[in-house]
Amino acid sequence: MQKILVLGGTRFFGKKLVEQLIREEEDVTIVTRGQVSDPFGDAVKRLKADRTDRTALANVLGSSTYDVVYDNICYTPQEAEDAVELFAGRTGRYILTSTQSVYPSGEYRKSENDYNPYRYPLPEPYPLEVEYGEGKRLVEAVMFQKAPFPVAAVRIPIVLGYDDYTRRLHKHIESVQQGLQLGIPNPEAWMCFILSDEAASFLAWLRQSNLEGPVNACSEGDLSAGQILSLITEAAGKQANILSETEQKSPFGPAVSRYMDTAKAVQAGYTFQPLTDWMPKLIREIIA
Repeated sequence: MQKILVLGGTRFFGKKLVEQLIREEEDVTIVTRGQVSDPFGDAVKRLKADRTDRTALANVLGSSTYDVVYDNICYTPQEAEDAVELFAGRTGRYILTSTQSVYPSGEYRKSENDYNPYRYPLPEPYPLEVEYGEGKRLVEAVMFQKAPFPVAAVRIPIVLGYDDYTRRLHKHIESVQQGLQLGIPNPEAWMCFILSDEAASFLAWLRQSNLEGPVNACSEGDLSAGQILSLITEAAGKQANILSETEQKSPFGPAVSRYMDTAKAVQAGYTFQPLTDWMPKLIREIIA
């Protein structure tokens, strides 16, 4: 049994990760602000703190140590710096949820080497506010350049699921059903995705692997914006109202292709689900 701490384990794939760790009979503690209820009952321990408050987090952690720490809610370099200092000598492994957005734009499949956090310059002082992608670049840079413990950063694309609280796919489907305009500048732009269940499964699997450093995680295969629309219109029985420019921008309408290479994870032994196996099913489930 491993002693595991999860920062950000009460929503979406973070909740699914905790559920999987419970099924695997691990000793799980979650850090939560207490603002979102969870279904875990007595199966987990709870520490109440805002992770952006270093003092509060240090107080609830006390002198506890963990075999693995999962951090799903680290968005700024200062939060990463605090984590490096708080968990030094207190964890055997740190697994950070990062993002595809760390990569530069470009019409090619991104591998882990396309963004190198080990050499990314760290500003002094750290910015108080930062755009999401740049924030994650700096988070990775701080962790990989300063952490005295092993770190893996899981770079994930858009995460979809029936229980997605951001309702990205849901809103897309509703726009088609209601005949609303959808702004898709490039229907031929390819995208990768991951299902929330698989994001959780991959994170859980990663703790048992020897992988360190950045690692891409997404479903096998890609879909274009146009192909996603075709799946929706077929399931909904309505045609989409597509414009290249409109205020109602599609959440799946990038100007250029955005997809990743998962060879590193696959070579380490993980098998990702084919995107075409679950995307049509999820669309039908949401419509139903």
